[in-house]
Amino acid sequence: MKTDKSHYLLTLGLLMVFVVFGILFINGCTPSKEVAAKTGVQLWGENCQRCHNTPSPSTYSPEQWETVGMHMQTRALITENEKNKIVDFLKTTH
Repeated sequence: MKTDKSHYLLTLGLLMVFVVFGILFINGCTPSKEVAAKTGVQLWGENCQRCHNTPSPSTYSPEQWETVGMHMQTRALITENEKNKIVDFLKTTH
């Protein structure tokens, strides 16, 4: 009887863990509609200026902005889509 109760509790515990991780995985990987709707200029202001004064878009060439974007994506913990929007904005205002 003790084994049946332990088995039941273990199964219930594992099920709860899977449910929690499933919810976190689904919610953590999908950007909210609000974030997805933001423009490159909005993301640039919110993400880049929180840590330092951002340079003018004309400071770097479009190719250099690509490199800066890749570097800053890992530093600022932004998604690939967010990085692309920011870099596209910087390249078009160059």
